[in-house]
Amino acid sequence: MAAEQLQREGIKCNMTLLFSLAQAARCAEAKAQLISPFVGRIYDWFKAANKRDYVGAEDPGVQSVQEIYTYYKKFGYDTEVMGASFRNVGEIIELAGCDLLTISPELMGKLAESEERLQRKLDPAKAKQADVTRVPTDEKSFRYLLNDDAMATEKTAEGIRKFAADIVKLEKYVAGKL
Repeated sequence: MAAEQLQREGIKCNMTLLFSLAQAARCAEAKAQLISPFVGRIYDWFKAANKRDYVGAEDPGVQSVQEIYTYYKKFGYDTEVMGASFRNVGEIIELAGCDLLTISPELMGKLAESEERLQRKLDPAKAKQADVTRVPTDEKSFRYLLNDDAMATEKTAEGIRKFAADIVKLEKYVAGKL
């Protein structure tokens, strides 16, 4: 994994386009500085696939970050978890206590307007007590686990295609400025 080599060279990596525990476990094994699981994109996929809404703790994006956070704390990984790509305040409330959250100004404003006191939901001490099994991170197991997760496979491929298209746009823009 490229992050492993970069981390050894002192280059801290934020691993993004991350949609599954298998991906998160591999990033932790590579000693990535942090990961940014996309809560909202996971929510979007399940909402479209299952034709239903999800609220609060039942949100699949929230559940994914909770699972990853618990896994990291249980097994003592230093990699930080930064929840990202939120669709609503409920997702943020359910992930209070996560190592880091990247929150849009709009959702930050809604949080500030709330009369409700924010309670910590994710707790490293509780996570250490969780009954969690270590995920195998060898390449064969990783590929199997990723391919077995339709959402993670589709969202990762979609994200890579979008990044590739953005690179082409950027190259054209820069070439036009030279």
